[in-house]
Amino acid sequence: MNRRDLLISAGLAPLALQALSRWSVAEAQDGSRIFTLANPTGFPDLDPSTSFSNDGLVLANVYESLTRYVPGTTEAPASVAPLLAESWQATDGGKTWTFTLRKGVRFHDGTELTAEAVKGSIERTMKIGGGAAFIWSAVTAITAPDPLTVVFSLSTAQPLDLIASAGFAGWIISPAAQAQDNAWFNAGQDGGTGPFRIDSYEPGQRVIASRFADHWGGTPEGGFDTAVFEVVEDSVLAQSMIESGNADWTYSLPFDNLEAMKANPDLQVVANPSFENLFALLNTRRAPLDRPRVRQALALAFPYDDVITAGTAGLGTRSRGIVPPGIWGHDPEAPMVMTDLEAARALLAEEGLADSGLELTLTYVTSDALEALAGELWKANLETLGITLTLQPMAWEAMWDLSKADPAQAQDILLLYWWATYVTPYDYLFNLFHSEETPTFNLAYYSNPAFDRLIDEAAALSGTDRAKAEDMFKAAQRMMIEDAPAVFILDKPNVHILRSDVKGYADNPAYGHVVFVNDLSR
Repeated sequence: MNRRDLLISAGLAPLALQALSRWSVAEAQDGSRIFTLANPTGFPDLDPSTSFSNDGLVLANVYESLTRYVPGTTEAPASVAPLLAESWQATDGGKTWTFTLRKGVRFHDGTELTAEAVKGSIERTMKIGGGAAFIWSAVTAITAPDPLTVVFSLSTAQPLDLIASAGFAGWIISPAAQAQDNAWFNAGQDGGTGPFRIDSYEPGQRVIASRFADHWGGTPEGGFDTAVFEVVEDSVLAQSMIESGNADWTYSLPFDNLEAMKANPDLQVVANPSFENLFALLNTRRAPLDRPRVRQALALAFPYDDVITAGTAGLGTRSRGIVPPGIWGHDPEAPMVMTDLEAARALLAEEGLADSGLELTLTYVTSDALEALAGELWKANLETLGITLTLQPMAWEAMWDLSKADPAQAQDILLLYWWATYVTPYDYLFNLFHSEETPTFNLAYYSNPAFDRLIDEAAALSGTDRAKAEDMFKAAQRMMIEDAPAVFILDKPNVHILRSDVKGYADNPAYGHVVFVNDLSR
């Protein structure tokens, strides 16, 4: 019996009981009307203006945006669908956008959705300037000529219908909640229009949300009355919960367990291409990683094919830069770094680091089996080069705090996933690599003014000359591959596990690991 079998047989039953005993919703109502999500990370920020992390799973069920992205199929292209806005039109060459709001929508506090509420929501997000507020950077003015009409004036032509579908920073907030601060939202209160309202929030443990009876969209037959967002950092426990019926949905389980789960009649395994990728951010502010050739050597030492084969059961694919396939601006001809230990050794020697006893620290999320495997395999390769890689698994919130502190005291290498804020290459390039004084997601602490100018100019052209903008985004990606602030590992499939009696589930890759619970029934 291996260590994993011992964990399953000896440890999971009490762990599961402990996790489930902390809330008593099931005792109060029919358990079949509760949808439990076993999420591998916590929800660090429930303020809809500043949230920019895994908390999107919760907020997408509590708040709504003006529009929603609809993925394309082989029969139909991707599109943008109405949500709080019924219709919209662009004029002035794409620099003025007019949205007509849906009638009869109410916030959870009972007030009606109006154009002034939309205006105030987005102005609050823009004023705070945190999280994904950059999506509104082209907005110069918002007006509300009547209660159901919102007009946006832009500095440059932009696809505002697509921007308004973003999974972060596009949420519409009630006027009363707009006046509250970040602490108010993170005390478990909300001001949304969504199908669920927050009842309680225990940081690091769970969010419990109940159905909002006055939601404009109604309730599907057999729909759920309660959504429980459980933080389950132990992937073994998460698998036990989904197999036993103590959870209805989870992800980030080891890929080598998928075949057994597919054979389980109580489960359904949903796998599809995603807009998500895995990469390693290298601390460009700390020696010797402040030297591009040292960073290039680390990229050459990474075991790409081994990680894809062992870690994703072959379902992942090699990344070509940071923008994944399926998003315009992806560069299918971008150079791909191959594992070459001898080439890595030569670069290190040229930099005076041959057999230097270099020691590096890599951080990753405790619950993530793929990240753990990637770290272990990379560590083995680096040992042959005389480099010691210390692996430091951490809870997401702790890793987040460490990486956003002083770069001189932060990790050397951070493993991170990214998925689209909205479907544009600028999202990946700006958030992860644009220069910034205070680090948000540029956790390589990378700064290259030429790169910044290129992607900013490309973003400004996105609404008027898509082809030229795409060429500029591709050039920026090649510049970054050469400069190597990150090791681009793999484009990751979305694999979600659900109970077999859950109906209506369809993954939307534009919203990374988000479940729209109101679409589901049992």
